[in-house]
Amino acid sequence: MLFKQEKRISRHARGRAKIKGTREIPRLSVFRSSKHIYAQIVDDQKGVTLASISDLKMKKPSNKDMSGKTALAYEVGKTIAKKAVEEMKLSKIVFDKGGRDYHGRVKALAQGARDGGLKF
Repeated sequence: MLFKQEKRISRHARGRAKIKGTREIPRLSVFRSSKHIYAQIVDDQKGVTLASISDLKMKKPSNKDMSGKTALAYEVGKTIAKKAVEEMKLSKIVFDKGGRDYHGRVKALAQGARDGGLKF
């Protein structure tokens, strides 16, 4: 019998078999722990991280639609999108949800990245 973590790793491996990031269209990888959320923009051809951000040093925003960790995830998405669009001149990425379901904080991060100007 597989445990939750093993199932998530298996789902992530299946997704990563199909998702590849390039320099022109890099991969936005999301890692969610129980307390924090992290995002990286990765070029898989060279195996380098182009940009990264987490909610570790961010202050809780006063967002009326979302609260707590979901609002922080949205802000992480907006911040990494701003970094990608302005500094790296990217407009399109591939989204890697890391074997997680597309809801809650993962969905909020993706929405923040879209609102920040990224397309996927």
